[in-house]
Amino acid sequence: MSRNFQQIDEVSAANTLGEGVQWCSEDQTIWWTDILECKLYRYCWQAKNLEVISTPEPLGSFVFTDEPGVIVAAFATGFAFFNWKDGRVQWLHQPAFLPGEDRFNYGRADRQGRFWSGTIIANLAPSTLATGRLFCLDTDQSLSVHEQAIAISNGIGWSPDSETMYFADSLKGDIYQYGFDPQTGTLSDRELFVRVPRGGGPDGAAVDARGNVWSAQWAAGKILAFDPTGEIIADVPVPTSQPTCVAFGGPDLNLMIVTSARDGLTTEQLDHQPSAGNVFIFETDVQGLPEEIYKGRAPSTRA
Repeated sequence: MSRNFQQIDEVSAANTLGEGVQWCSEDQTIWWTDILECKLYRYCWQAKNLEVISTPEPLGSFVFTDEPGVIVAAFATGFAFFNWKDGRVQWLHQPAFLPGEDRFNYGRADRQGRFWSGTIIANLAPSTLATGRLFCLDTDQSLSVHEQAIAISNGIGWSPDSETMYFADSLKGDIYQYGFDPQTGTLSDRELFVRVPRGGGPDGAAVDARGNVWSAQWAAGKILAFDPTGEIIADVPVPTSQPTCVAFGGPDLNLMIVTSARDGLTTEQLDHQPSAGNVFIFETDVQGLPEEIYKGRAPSTRA
């Protein structure tokens, strides 16, 4: 594959921890969250208009629904329908956390409309016992656990045929692959997909139309693409050391959108990285896949 990437836009957001970027094809907008600042962002990239929405808790991840103005949110403490237009929340599940388990983090919807999101541990030292878990909110609104002993849940995605699921543990530097049953949402045959090169950690990810996995590399200042065998096929530098998530968007799904973070950078580092926390948009020759929505019944939360 050719590897042409041209940065065409930079959204000045200065996010503490920008994450979970997604493209909404319905209104041609880019959405993401600043987890630690309890903010949800909506950016109309053609008009260059940025809207900032306050959230009642840190918002780890979210997916769209077919109800206008309503998303399904994985807030810090659990899953809820959230009407971003008026701020109303309808809680679905706030599971009891295990010792050391801190909050919900990254999430994505599978092609059958389930919402997957995992947790992170509070003490992120490598020697800490990892008690994070990967949850699935099914379309009947039931909640189940599918993976355990995770430090930082991240990088969830599916192959184009939905028969493989990818999932990263950022602290361990590992991306795993599982057999995935699209009908039941069950996982099987976990194996290591790739251990990322030293110096980076696998963060948010996207799978393109050819089945390649694009992974933001925290602390390494780049996006790496792996083919389905785990071979690196692209290495795309970004203007800051802490990219956090990648998504494909635009009318032709050929824009690569990358969020980033300022969290943990020193004053000196920030002086050398004025773009830290911003969102970067690249025009590419890569074809992305559409974002999926939660296909469970979303209650009307409009007045």
